[in-house]
Amino acid sequence: RGVYGPPAGKKMVLFIDDLNMPLKEYYGAQPPIEILRQGMDATAYPATGGWYDRKDSQHPFRSITDVLFFASMGPPGGGRAFITPRILGMFYLAGFPLLDDDNMSQIFTTILDWRFRVENYPGDIAALSKKIVQATLEIYKNTSQELLPTPMKVHYTFNLRDFAKVVFGIMLLKKGECDGVGRHIRLWAHEINRVFGDRLVDDGDRRWMLTQLRDQTKKVFSASFDELCGHLDANQDGKVDTLDEVRTLFFGDMLSPAQLPKRPYAECPDVSMLQQEIEGHLAAHNEQSNKPMDLVCFLYMLEHLSRVARVIKTPGGNALLVGVGGSGRQSAAKLASFLADFVVYQVEITRGYDQTAFREDVKKLLTNSGGKGEKHVFLFSDSQIKSEGFVEDLNNLLNAGEIPNLFAADERVQLCEMVRAAARQEGKATEGTPTQLYAYFVDRCRKMLATVLCFSPIGDAWRSRLRQFPSLVNCCTIDWFTEWPSDALTAVAQKFLGSVEMEDSVRMSCVTMCSLFHSATTDLAKVFKEQLKRICYATPTSFLELIQTFKMLLAEKRKQVADLKDKYQNGVEKILTTEESVAGMKVELIALQPKLVAKNTEVEEMMVKVNAESEKTNKVKEVVAADEAVAAESAAKSEAQKADVEADLAEAMPALQNALAALDTLTAKDIGEIKAMGNPPGPVKLVLHAVCIMKGIKPARVKDDTGKMVEDWWGPSKKMVSESDFLKSLQTYDKDSIPPPTIKKIQTTFLDQEDFQPDRVMKVSKACWGICMWVRAMETYDRVAKVVGPKKEALAVAEAELAVVMAKLNEKRAELQKVLDALAALEAQLQGLNDEKADLAYQVDLCEKKINRAEALIESLGGEKGRWTENAKVLAVDYTNLTGDVIVSSGVLAYLGAFTPEFRESCVKGWCTESKERSIPGSEDFSVAVILGEPVKIRNWTICGLPNDAFSIENGIIVDKSRRWPLCIDPQGQANKWIKKMEAPSKIMVKKFTDADYMRRLEGAISFGTPMLIENLLEETDPAIEPVLLKQTYPKGNTLMIKIGDSTLEWSRNFKLYLTTKMRNPHYLPEIAVKVTLLNFMITQVGLQDQLLNIVVEKERPELAEEKARLVVEGAENKAALENAENKILYVLKNSSGNILEDESAINILSESKALANNIAAKQEIAEATEKEIDEARLGYVPVAFQAAVLFFCIADLANIDPMYQYSLPFFVGLFLAAIDKAEKSDELEERIGILNDTFRYTLYCNICRSLFERHKTLFSFLLCMRGLLASDEEDYSDYRFLLTGGVSLDDPPPKPADWIPDRCWGELFRLSKIHSRYTDFHTRFAQELDIWREVYDNTTPMSIIKSPGRRPKVMQGLNSLQDVMVLRCIRPDRVVPAILDFIMEKIGEKYVVPPPFDLSGSYADSNNLSPLIFILSPGADPGSTLYKFAAEKNRDMASISLGQGQGPKAEKLMDKAREEGTWVLLQNCHLATSWMPKLDRILEETDPKKTNPSFRLWLTSYPSNKFPVAILQNGVKMTNEPPKGLRANMTGSYYMDPLPKEEFFEACTNEPAFKRLVFCLCFFHAVIQERRLFGPLGWNISYEFTENDLRISARQLMMFLDDYPDETPIAALNYLTGECNYGGRVTEAMDRRLLATLLKKYYCIEALQDDFELFNAGGDGPVYRPPPPGGHEAHLEHIASLPLVSPPGVFGFHENANLTKEMGETYNMMQELLLTAASGGSSGGAGPDEVVGDISRDVLARLPKAWNLTKVQEVYPTMYEESMNTVLLQELTRFNGLIKVIDSSLKDIQKAIKGLLLMSSQLEGAFFEIFDGKTPAMWIKHSYPSLKPLGGYVNDLIERLKFFQGWIDNGTPVNFWFSGIYFQQAFTTGASQNFARRYSIPIDTLDFDFFYPKDQSPTVKPEDGVFAYGMYFEACKWDWDAWQMAESDAKVLFVSVPLIHFMPCEKAKKRNFPCYDCPCYKISTRKGVLSTTGHSTNFVMPIKVPSDVEQEHWIRRGVAMLTSLDT
Repeated sequence: RGVYGPPAGKKMVLFIDDLNMPLKEYYGAQPPIEILRQGMDATAYPATGGWYDRKDSQHPFRSITDVLFFASMGPPGGGRAFITPRILGMFYLAGFPLLDDDNMSQIFTTILDWRFRVENYPGDIAALSKKIVQATLEIYKNTSQELLPTPMKVHYTFNLRDFAKVVFGIMLLKKGECDGVGRHIRLWAHEINRVFGDRLVDDGDRRWMLTQLRDQTKKVFSASFDELCGHLDANQDGKVDTLDEVRTLFFGDMLSPAQLPKRPYAECPDVSMLQQEIEGHLAAHNEQSNKPMDLVCFLYMLEHLSRVARVIKTPGGNALLVGVGGSGRQSAAKLASFLADFVVYQVEITRGYDQTAFREDVKKLLTNSGGKGEKHVFLFSDSQIKSEGFVEDLNNLLNAGEIPNLFAADERVQLCEMVRAAARQEGKATEGTPTQLYAYFVDRCRKMLATVLCFSPIGDAWRSRLRQFPSLVNCCTIDWFTEWPSDALTAVAQKFLGSVEMEDSVRMSCVTMCSLFHSATTDLAKVFKEQLKRICYATPTSFLELIQTFKMLLAEKRKQVADLKDKYQNGVEKILTTEESVAGMKVELIALQPKLVAKNTEVEEMMVKVNAESEKTNKVKEVVAADEAVAAESAAKSEAQKADVEADLAEAMPALQNALAALDTLTAKDIGEIKAMGNPPGPVKLVLHAVCIMKGIKPARVKDDTGKMVEDWWGPSKKMVSESDFLKSLQTYDKDSIPPPTIKKIQTTFLDQEDFQPDRVMKVSKACWGICMWVRAMETYDRVAKVVGPKKEALAVAEAELAVVMAKLNEKRAELQKVLDALAALEAQLQGLNDEKADLAYQVDLCEKKINRAEALIESLGGEKGRWTENAKVLAVDYTNLTGDVIVSSGVLAYLGAFTPEFRESCVKGWCTESKERSIPGSEDFSVAVILGEPVKIRNWTICGLPNDAFSIENGIIVDKSRRWPLCIDPQGQANKWIKKMEAPSKIMVKKFTDADYMRRLEGAISFGTPMLIENLLEETDPAIEPVLLKQTYPKGNTLMIKIGDSTLEWSRNFKLYLTTKMRNPHYLPEIAVKVTLLNFMITQVGLQDQLLNIVVEKERPELAEEKARLVVEGAENKAALENAENKILYVLKNSSGNILEDESAINILSESKALANNIAAKQEIAEATEKEIDEARLGYVPVAFQAAVLFFCIADLANIDPMYQYSLPFFVGLFLAAIDKAEKSDELEERIGILNDTFRYTLYCNICRSLFERHKTLFSFLLCMRGLLASDEEDYSDYRFLLTGGVSLDDPPPKPADWIPDRCWGELFRLSKIHSRYTDFHTRFAQELDIWREVYDNTTPMSIIKSPGRRPKVMQGLNSLQDVMVLRCIRPDRVVPAILDFIMEKIGEKYVVPPPFDLSGSYADSNNLSPLIFILSPGADPGSTLYKFAAEKNRDMASISLGQGQGPKAEKLMDKAREEGTWVLLQNCHLATSWMPKLDRILEETDPKKTNPSFRLWLTSYPSNKFPVAILQNGVKMTNEPPKGLRANMTGSYYMDPLPKEEFFEACTNEPAFKRLVFCLCFFHAVIQERRLFGPLGWNISYEFTENDLRISARQLMMFLDDYPDETPIAALNYLTGECNYGGRVTEAMDRRLLATLLKKYYCIEALQDDFELFNAGGDGPVYRPPPPGGHEAHLEHIASLPLVSPPGVFGFHENANLTKEMGETYNMMQELLLTAASGGSSGGAGPDEVVGDISRDVLARLPKAWNLTKVQEVYPTMYEESMNTVLLQELTRFNGLIKVIDSSLKDIQKAIKGLLLMSSQLEGAFFEIFDGKTPAMWIKHSYPSLKPLGGYVNDLIERLKFFQGWIDNGTPVNFWFSGIYFQQAFTTGASQNFARRYSIPIDTLDFDFFYPKDQSPTVKPEDGVFAYGMYFEACKWDWDAWQMAESDAKVLFVSVPLIHFMPCEKAKKRNFPCYDCPCYKISTRKGVLSTTGHSTNFVMPIKVPSDVEQEHWIRRGVAMLTSLDT
């Protein structure tokens, strides 16, 4: 039990590939290898090795037995690590060297020879095998040596698989395709290019490969490459030596019909023919596919298609297609698969798609390929990688053809059965065992499945995946998709634009412009990234989108303009025609009047004649009518008789017809049957007997059996039947003349007999049945005919009589007709006269009406004639200009959506210029809004909330016109709001990807045609909606369908999809960007200003705002109505046929429409005049809107500084509205505007400040101030830019005029002189006043000199306040921040430099039950206690949870409960639960206010995190509660801290005076220790998080002790509790504890109770800090407010120099952060990373000595009892050897990696980029002594240290030790102590050091005891060489050297006591360290006593220390 292994008696082999691939974790272990070792290690885990069972709660050990472990690994380096000796010792090692040339030649020559021999290739081809292999070998070796993998070309690795691919490619050309040696050599060149050349990334490498091909062709094949490939010589120079020429060398099977089973691999000599064939294949593909591809078969496409097709054709071939999204990778793969008759298989990524789902898909694929034998291409892109496990599985699939453990045991059995028959048929798996069958299945998978991977080279994932999964390179043929070359762009544009109607020259210019747009956008994207850190891409898909958009828009606009022009022209023509015809119509009317009178007379005369003729005719009519009545009666009688006869005949005729039809069915064969009957049945005899009777045939007389004579009817019957015309005689039988006896005999003898019944006869003879039916029919006919005969006779008589009557009648009818004809002639004559009369009357009436209509038309439309004529002319010009306008507009739509207004504007301007230069007709002033916009639609957009600025309107047009769905970058929610309102009438659906039902809703929207908005996108879309983004529809009948996942839906043409993201700067990779139209919808200043103007006017002048809103809507309606009216008029004019004056309804419509238009126009004119008046009134408030818009962008840019500084536009607008309400009223507009501006600015300042860290509050104030000044042009942006950057110039400054001027200062002064003419020669003029500038440089308040009227330098004359600060930045950067504070106070007031105190209740008042309150944490901030207290005050229960792993569901339950009950929830440390935060975002967004208790509040705390949801930050109330910046602000905050503001606390102490003074000192102490943190290590070694709680408990203890001890003040106890417990409890470092106690002792002392006590006195004119005089809480606050805003460093115990570092750091940090709020400049040029790092590596390796031979050193310096320094030396050398080894190996590996000899590991890659950045690599520091030096300083320092030890080795133990150069100083001091202890036999633990400072600083003799050491530095003090003791630092000198020290060991009891300072010595300036395994600190060395005549506390407060190493 508990032992596992294979079946008994068997061994199992476990093979582990790439054993050293697992990455080392932080401590250097490789957990997978350690687990493996545990399974093998029978010694450590007896007796067999094994593993612990983690699934069992007891974790029992499971032994593994009978397993043999085999492993393989590549040489360490690159992605492969060194494995530990422990695992190495478990294996027998076997090396596999690379094959030598002979072996490789032998292998591949044998393969080729075999193939050529078996296939019987021609002899000259077979003879090439050795040459082909030799040439390939040379290429393979040269490529492996020259084209090496670098960090930028990680896939440049080649192995024998690549060699084999070339050889197998040669074998693809069958014998039948051979055409001499030349074709095979070309084939070899082609295959070399496919295997080795297609992965190359740049033209330099490709040219090198072409050179190799040319050289090897000549060298090995003894042939000329130029002659062999002469047909490729495009430039006709006799050489084929360019990449463009060799591109057209094609071999493949693409010339064969698609999907044939055997498609020969052949040369494609003619590219145009190949192109035609591929176009045919593409058409065939599109006919068969429901996803047709619209591709252009240009050369670039053919190249990549042929490459993929070749790989798929090769059995077991796999391809890795590398390129950005949209470059054609998948299209090439799909078409190549179609050609090879492979089915493309792609996984469909859905929501929740994971490793399990991926494996299920792969199982299905492998089952189809390996099990069913179906040919598949597995097409997989890196955008589908949801887990790196996918790539791991693909790596295995590529390498082995299977994925380990993919199939369960039962599934494997099924697979084996599936392939059993196929295996048997192929003669494989002969034994049929599961192992054999499964191996056959895997082999079949490799043959039937081709994997095509589409990866993007953008980002780090590409490199890391190739490093981690080597099979991606080793097992794939790589095809690198470069940017589309210019010929590709041109070919595509030419094809698509070829059908567009335009001149050829213009078309070629348009093609050129399209290419230009693509390349220009690519360049623009680079600048965009450099300046704004925003990334976007120009991909081939964008190019295709450009062309399709151009075609679509050009056709649309041409039709639109042409139609409108035609309408105008037609309208003008109608008006002109009408004007011309009026005079003619009047003449015509006069001529018509007399004709009409004459015609009336003629008509009256004719009427008399017609009446007379009518009377005569009527008489004739009466006679004829009487005769017709008689004739009608006779005819009726005859008809009745005839009907009776026909009725009787109807009975007999059907029977007769049936009988004749039955006879017709009889054949000679049937009659023959009757004749053949020897003894016929009775019915046959009887029937024929009846026929004999009918035909009158007599019977024969024969004897019967008795001899009696009887009648025999059969003989005659038979004779009758034998007659040839027997049947005919029956058919022609005279049925009307049958003798009555015959009929009677038939009736009596036959009809009733049973044998004569048809059914009976039918049973015996079909022929007789027909004859029987005939006989019976004759009987029926005869019977009926007897009845019908008499009736026929009577009918004949009646018909004869009728004929006589009708003859007489017809005579009379003829007479009547004559009369009628005469009458008709007269009537016709009369009608003609009447018609002429009516026509004349009509013409007169029409002429009158036409004259009236013409006058009406001229009156109504005459005024339009001029306008329409002008419009038509303008439209004609516009039509011509459309080409240029539309192509630029299309470029904007396709490429520029993601760019900001400035970039878009500059790019469009350049494009317009280029378009004009290329003679493309276009408008002078280009505007997308004018060209593509529709004014009425745009007006509606603005009403729906689209900002009314050009940029936003352009965005709206792009949304409206783009072919792809828009993805709006919309941090302020403008697009979101606009889309929702615009599409509200269409019932838009709004969802997020995180919504559970979003996919169902999307499917519904697609089917029903409703718009859908998916908001709050992150940087990835859901792959499930890819078909929707790509609009992958297909026709089915008359409808379009789309397949989404498993659902097939009907696609409604009304469906629209919008996507928006709130991210400010998302990075959408090309794979996403190509599927959508990216739009930058960030609000612009103009657009926001317009919105804010509306708001302020609405608040200040509501009546104006209301009227304006009404007019805007009315104006939009009026303009729409006017447009409709004009369109209606033009439509009627256009569609009226003939003369419009004849169309009364048309004239009426025109008159009504024009009247309506005039009415509307009049209204609109009034409305516009009113609107103009309103706008003039509104303009008065523009300054308010302008400043507010400027301020919004101030706060929006804060997010660039810290990701938590997110503010929404609604929040900003809310503050704006509140400020308007709060602002003091005034009737004077100008005064009111000033009040509004100041109120809002300060309201915004206060609100934003509460969410800013202290270090950013001054920055924010300055930003508010400067943005306002810049916006109003009061300051110059170039000045501001210089202040932030210090200037940019490539010129070197001249030599500086004085040594005291820092280099940086002089450089900045020189650059200042370059930025503007006002600063010309500034540095020169500066040098002329060095005395005054030296004074400025040395003064503590330099600005006072610069500003002083009497002392101001001349060079500063005429400069303003900002320019003063600029100069101050150059000369005294440490004083810039105070100067900025003064500048702010000067410009906008003092209140902007005093941030408001923390106000929790105010923040709470601004919140509601839907908006969370967010504490942004900083070190030391703990809002918990304050919040609990506040909850208690508000009488609210509060539940709290600290977030982390698994805490999310608990937090959700707490929130659900609190929402119901109205309690509060505190979620702490949100930054630790970043994965759960999106869910919290969703919960908050979906919260229903109606179901949420109004008292509910959600409180969050979080450190800054860029993963924190933006929506929560924007909608929440943010707060920071860190100690305020500055001593005064800090103390103010402390006095507002609970419980100090409460009177019952502050005034309650029994010893009130002492309490108030001491509590002031306590707050002062609290502020000092907080502020000291700003000074870095000088203030505290470790930056402790002292909190309000420390102060609060100390204050409470103070009151308690003073109340308990009224007679004395227990200072000692208070010091202990406060210093050691409350504050000291968190202090871990000994020197910091010393400092804390020292500081507290100064403020918490008895002296503090005395009236003359001073906390600090700066001396001279400096400030004095004292406790406040007696008074209450307000008096204390007033006293604090009187303290200086900027405290001198002495207040905190520091020297003035301390401010230098701190304040310079503050200045540069502020400038750097301010720079983040402005666009950055361009990038600098220079050498690339490879070159720079390579040079540095070579330099360092050249200077770095070799490691020491410790054995030899030990021989010279053996371990001796008497000399411990020998041991110290060896230990030091050992440490340095380790460091040298790491540096040496890493640099050599980097050099190899740069050359491509190995792949970089992630650690090595990190070192590479650190070296490039000038930093010391982390991997060196890990093995090094502590150092903060940059790379150059570190290397120099290391070399000096190594020289010191080499000198020690060479020259013996030194007299003076370089203390700083020693790696481990503690060992050195221990060695010195040990020597002393051994010499004097004193226990070493009783020793300590005494320190002497010999006057002889260069001794040449060793001291008798101890050691001399030098090389340390003082920080915060100096050495007074005169007084021989420490002293205060010189101004601006931060570090000084420490004199030589004599380290003298001595017994602790005998140490000297002298005035000194116990100076801590640290290795580096951070001072902070951790305890190492030796028990020593990694930084602190030891305390060193330094002589001093000043009390030690002074130096402790100063922060004085020694350092062994500086930072530079």
